[in-house]
Amino acid sequence: MYAKQPLGGPEQVLAYPGRYTHRVAISNERIVGIDGQEVSFRVRAHQAGEGKRRTIRLEGSEFIRRFLLHVLPPGFKRIRHYGLLAPAHKNKRLAQARAALQQPEPDPAIVESVAQFMQRVAHLDLQRCPCCGHVGLRLTPLPPTRPASLPLTRGPP
Repeated sequence: MYAKQPLGGPEQVLAYPGRYTHRVAISNERIVGIDGQEVSFRVRAHQAGEGKRRTIRLEGSEFIRRFLLHVLPPGFKRIRHYGLLAPAHKNKRLAQARAALQQPEPDPAIVESVAQFMQRVAHLDLQRCPCCGHVGLRLTPLPPTRPASLPLTRGPP
């Protein structure tokens, strides 16, 4: 496979998808003013013709409501991975890429409990009472406040 050198360099290659994957619903440049109760911002006026812009004033609560329509619900992803990072064959393809580039395997992730981590990093024994110093405290996890995962669906929400 041949891929020619990008004209603007690697920064331009990363900037192009970044404009679509990491942007917000409205940029700061489009917000004209904010007073105590209202927000005014510029929009394209499709009825007025190509390239025309107009200013809209909305109550703050309505502006926030419209803004939040663009926030993804919990469990949804904006970016999906293809190619080497596709979930189906990720480990196999990354191993092939490492072999082709003569790169070593990364060090395996260290798996340790929270108590071990706190002891190592903060020198804090989670089984010792911070008030009296008595050893033997047991940590009990709190029940989840929401379902662990969303039901799997095959279509848009």
